Amino acid sequence: MEAVFWLVALAVLVLIEIITLGLTTIWFAGGALIAFLASCLGASLFVQIVLFVIVSLAMLFFTRPVAVKYLNKKRVKTNYEGLIGKVVKITQRVDNYNQTGAAMVNGTEWTVRSVSDDVIIESGTKVKIVNISGVKLIVEEYREEL
Repeated sequence: MEAVFWLVALAVLVLIEIITLGLTTIWFAGGALIAFLASCLGASLFVQIVLFVIVSLAMLFFTRPVAVKYLNKKRVKTNYEGLIGKVVKITQRVDNYNQTGAAMVNGTEWTVRSVSDDVIIESGTKVKIVNISGVKLIVEEYREEL
């Protein structure tokens, strides 16, 4: 009876993985496969559960970072994620104290704030976007590397 349970669990976990494509349940499907094989070989339920937990966690912790790194390589950054690291030109003086500052990014005007409150960035200066807080770009002066 346990073999059927592990086989159904394996099928459900693989189906969820196919539907989501998010590397969420494949690790536990591997654990269910090992537990299924252990059940077929006559292992006790306790051993099956222990194998399921150990194999699932081992796969999750040791293979997930590698899989995410190589399988998500072509992931296109969307919306604001694509702006971080971009170099833009300031269109309005950036002064955190007076709450001023703007820049045009991809045809859209954004409110801009400096990383440091004591830094004022003049209009026309190139800056690098380091973060986004709400609807404000957080920038620092861009210095070209030689």
